[in-house]
Parts: sequence; structure tokens; C-alpha cells
Amino acid sequence: MRTLTELVCPHILKMQAYSSARSEFKGKASVFLDANENAIRTTYNRYPDPLQVNLKQAIQPLLEVQPEQIFLGNGSDEAIDLLLRIFCVSRQDAIITLPPTYGMYKVSASLNHIETIEIPLEADYQPNVAAILAAQNERTKILFICSPNNPTGNDFELKKIEALIQGFNGIVVVDEAYIHFSTQASCIKWIDKYQNLVVLQTFSKAWGMAGIRLGMAMANPKVIQLFNKVKPPYNVNVLTQEYALSQLQDLTVFEQDIARILAQRKDLAAQLSTLKFVEKIYPSAANFLLIKVDQANLIYQYLVEQGIIIRNRSTVLLCANCLRITVGTKEENRILMDCLKGYLV
Repeated sequence: MRTLTELVCPHILKMQAYSSARSEFKGKASVFLDANENAIRTTYNRYPDPLQVNLKQAIQPLLEVQPEQIFLGNGSDEAIDLLLRIFCVSRQDAIITLPPTYGMYKVSASLNHIETIEIPLEADYQPNVAAILAAQNERTKILFICSPNNPTGNDFELKKIEALIQGFNGIVVVDEAYIHFSTQASCIKWIDKYQNLVVLQTFSKAWGMAGIRLGMAMANPKVIQLFNKVKPPYNVNVLTQEYALSQLQDLTVFEQDIARILAQRKDLAAQLSTLKFVEKIYPSAANFLLIKVDQANLIYQYLVEQGIIIRNRSTVLLCANCLRITVGTKEENRILMDCLKGYLV
């Protein structure tokens, strides 16, 4: 296994990180004259905490990790982009993805002039461990694993994920954006065991905070130090930090939301199974369903004309004639089903 020093881009190791007085300062102060802020205003005139100390302390008991093992960013997409910048040399290195999967891995790689090597999932939407490990070389720095997977909705088997973490000679990123809808354990439990593991989670899905753009990366403190070295100094704004903190004070609504979504997922799947043009409903450990239909493009367009937007995944590898449907409210699901029942009538 290559060490972190061997994996990190040489220019990242050499660079001098931007350092604000707020990040250098330790202790308490009442007068801040360091950042050229408008001191006349009293609401949101100050820069946010660059390291989100209070928010990380609130997250710590929920994930059973230490604050120094947490990176917070502007959605998980920021963490993905920073990982590429930290570990992949532009026009030289490569990543491995497992299509069908979340599209931003490849998009971010393309933006950074990094090659994407794609090893398709097997027919049951599980990773082909042998093929993935055989595809690695001295240029492959990051392996992206999405579990529960988007757009298929299924969990990857933990034994296969661990085999990939153990066998991949680089950074393994396990994207757990939908983990709260799954019964499978999080890979966060392995952070202390594997220095090359990075686990992504988000406040956008089960937490219901997509609008505030807050993502998390959990990893070895040495990896988190690299995140903090290259990130913009104030990457998570005050409003985002305050709102997230307020929602973490009482988990009752969070837990109720998950229970309601899971109940609606079960009910929606049962209703979809009664439609003649639905050929298959794939098992889901997420807050959406992937369904195979006879004419995905026509059904998708029909729903658009009814003002209902779902995701047409027909052009995605291994998802021919497949539609991805987010589990909505009971009323939204009723409207969807009423429209689908009227299709071809």
C-alpha cells in the first residue's frame, strides 16, 4: 500500500496553505480587527468559523468520530473536487468509477483533466472486485464507491467494499449519501483501521437540508489536514452552520422523516408493481426507486407534460429503459400514480 505522502500530489505537499487570523487564533476574544470586515454591521458581518468547530462537535457523537476526522464542505461535491486536487496530478493520474454511479465523479475528474477508468458493475449491481483491482496501476489514485448506489439504489456488500479498501493501492472513497435509508452499517467504523479510506455523507438527503449545501468527509486526521490545507478559508457560510446546528439539537424530526420516507417507499413500490408497463422494481436502500419499464422515454415525456419530473436513466450503462423516482410525500406519490394509471388509457 502506498503511503499518503506517496499518494498526495507533490505540489500539494509543497504548497503553503492560506492562513487566516481566525484559524491561527486560539482562545477567546471580544475585539476582532484582523479581517477587514465591516465592523458597523452586527448581523453576519463577520466571517464564519473556518474550521466549523461547534458544528463538528455537534456531529461527533452522531458519527462516533473525532472532530479532527471530519471535513465539512459546500456539499459532498466540494469534498469530491478537493480529493481530486489533493491526490491526482492533472493530465497524468486517473480515478476508477463503477458505473452506473453518481455522475459528478467523472465530471469533476474531467474538469481537473483526470482520466476516468470505468469498471461496470455486475448484472446484480454489485462491484466486480477482481476486475477493479486488476484495473489499478501506478496512475490510479482514487477509487469511488457509491453505496447505497445511485441510481440503482442497492447496498454494495460490505465484504466486497472491505476487499476493495484492502486491495486498492490508493484512496478509496465510499460515498454514503443515502446510508440513513439503509439497514447496512456505515463504513465509518473502518476509518481508524484503514488510512486510505474516506467516507462521504451529506445533509442533503435524510437530513432534509439540500438547500444549505453541507457535505461531510470522514477520514484519518492526516487526510483531513490535507482537506483543510487546500480548501477555501471560509468554505461553509454562517447561515449553513447555524441552521445545521439548530437541526442537530433534536433528532426527533430526522428520525420521523426517515420512518415516513421508508413507509412511503414501500407503499410506492407496491403501487408501481400493479402497472402493466412496469417490468421490474429494483430493491432499494435509498429514498428512491429504480424501475424498468417498456418504454422509458415515452413515459418520461408523458410525465413531463403532466408537470411531474422524475429521472430518465435509460442512457446509463446497465439501466436500459429505467426510470429513477424519488419517494415523495404521500400526496406527491398519489399524483404520480394517478398520472401513471392514466398512461395509455
